[in-house]
Amino acid sequence: MRFARFASPRLILPLAAPLLPACIARTAVDIVTLPVKAVGAGVDAVTTSQSEADEKRGREIRKQEERIGKARRKCDAARKRGEYDEKWCPIAAERVQY
Repeated sequence: MRFARFASPRLILPLAAPLLPACIARTAVDIVTLPVKAVGAGVDAVTTSQSEADEKRGREIRKQEERIGKARRKCDAARKRGEYDEKWCPIAAERVQY
């Protein structure tokens, strides 16, 4: 059985030599920039952007509107029955705070 002979290391090394410094340089850049990327990710996790704050406030307003709408429906139903619902009618009188 005959084994195929691959290119000798003496032929491959001169061809790969120009690529080696680029690889080492890229690794060095990755190592140097890693702490900066880690700090940036930490700052992003801790701070809130304006758009995120706006989205959060919008969710709060929608929840408040839903709660008041539910209270108004329950209060209206109680009034149709000739009753006053002490739990829901005071909430129904509230206004949405923007």
